[in-house]
Amino acid sequence: MAEKIQGKTVNFKVKRQKDQESKSYYENFEVPYEQGMNVISILMATKQFPQTQEGTATEPVCYESGCLEEVCGSCTMVINGKVRQACSAIVDNLEQPITIEPMSKFPVQRDLIVDRSNMFEALKKVKAWIAIDGIYDLGDGPKVLPEIQEENYILSRCMTCGCCLEVCPQWTNDNGFIGAQAISQAVLFNSHPNGASLKNDRTQALIENGLADCGNAQACVKACPKEIPLTDSIARANRMATGHSISEILRH
Repeated sequence: MAEKIQGKTVNFKVKRQKDQESKSYYENFEVPYEQGMNVISILMATKQFPQTQEGTATEPVCYESGCLEEVCGSCTMVINGKVRQACSAIVDNLEQPITIEPMSKFPVQRDLIVDRSNMFEALKKVKAWIAIDGIYDLGDGPKVLPEIQEENYILSRCMTCGCCLEVCPQWTNDNGFIGAQAISQAVLFNSHPNGASLKNDRTQALIENGLADCGNAQACVKACPKEIPLTDSIARANRMATGHSISEILRH
């Protein structure tokens, strides 16, 4: 059980917004400190202490969270100017007052909750799944060399959190660039024998959705909390696209 320290508090401010049409504003909070607190803990405390630091009654802060162990990606927000997961942002490691803001590249639904549906639509565009034609026993799957497994496993750690898109100078919520997250997942499924049947479709989708628009800023790979080599994925995708385009020219 977390130990409360008498008289010690956590000071933080939250950028709030009632809905997509409302103007944003900041509110300051002060809640009791407990050892091991993370940013989710202090946001939860606004339910127990629904008032601002100045003593004005307010509503608890709205936010998303799920696994609380940096796996689901739902609690992504901007903390002290850096996009990251709130569950792994430990209060003791943060300068106070802590500034907590929603991601800026996605439409705000309320407070720290943003609409990330564009990311999932991008996964649909590149068909980021293994196609099957039934649930019957298909027998043993194809063997994959250990070095290929090792190369591709890291790509499977993507949790669609949005960090890479938040920092990308090329990506916006409504432009034609599909973004590093979807590119990397397309590479993952193209590189597996079970996903090879849709390789041409995925590669064509990348070409049609701005693969060539990447400016190689490399901000995505620095921001990724799972340390996915996103720039390597983009390079692999470009090689796939080149091969695919040449094949299409020769075919026609």
